[in-house]
Amino acid sequence: MNALQSATRSVDTAKEAISTMTPLALRKAIRRGEHTGTTTGYSSGYLQGNLSILPADYADEFLQFCAKNPKSCPLIGMSEPGSPHIPELGKDLDIRTDLPGYRIFRGSTDFTRASDLTDVWRDDLVTFVLGCSFSFEAAITRGGVPVRHMDANRNVPMYVTNIKTSPAGRFHGPLVVSMRAFAPGNAIRAILYSDRYRLAHGAPVHIGDPAQIGIADIMKPDFGDDPVIHEGDIPVFWACGVTPQMAIRNALPDFAITHEPGLMLVTDVLAEAAEFSLQTKSETNQSSL
Repeated sequence: MNALQSATRSVDTAKEAISTMTPLALRKAIRRGEHTGTTTGYSSGYLQGNLSILPADYADEFLQFCAKNPKSCPLIGMSEPGSPHIPELGKDLDIRTDLPGYRIFRGSTDFTRASDLTDVWRDDLVTFVLGCSFSFEAAITRGGVPVRHMDANRNVPMYVTNIKTSPAGRFHGPLVVSMRAFAPGNAIRAILYSDRYRLAHGAPVHIGDPAQIGIADIMKPDFGDDPVIHEGDIPVFWACGVTPQMAIRNALPDFAITHEPGLMLVTDVLAEAAEFSLQTKSETNQSSL
């Protein structure tokens, strides 16, 4: 075996290790500070989620914002006020510690970064978890379609567009999209695979020319890492769960928390069964009330 073959095998072994890591093992590694980067490629096949945490007096309006914008804000979990737990998403799951990175807003568009929310947690906070497109990447790769940012060990690139969301109360703003570039034939397959995952944004919102949705330079994303685009590739754009961060900046609550883009909550819910299993758990919880 030559050096190139050995290096390739080592990379493949590392990718296999992170893709087969259980969500609980990953969350525990995050709590211990052992994983601080993107969650793309981790715990393959499990539903990942974006995070929006708001004071209770903003919760109803934000819930309405999600209902009016299901493509960018597919709600998969919501906490009781003050609780850092959402049992239907994971038995041993703590919103305060189980994401690699957070953004904290204090009545301003500026934010501070944090890796642990324990010291800033409040009894009036309501957590919303929204499905993430990382959840369908496993289906795309299983189908033999390469996902370029994953192969390059990068975060997905994300862009603010000129597409407006439907406003709800104090929440409004532009749609944010994530982009993955594919050879033409693979683009069609990726679209078909992703369409099955409606709680992870489903099918894309735009294909092709980024200028048509207000992206001036595709090589300069607003969030995430620089894109990997091969000659002849077609850019494909999916609605993104960073969209609420733009709405929160417009609403300007006195206090709000989001995830750091690309650093997600990895749940115990299998992505392929998410729509059925979460609905079943919700109905069970309601019947016990």
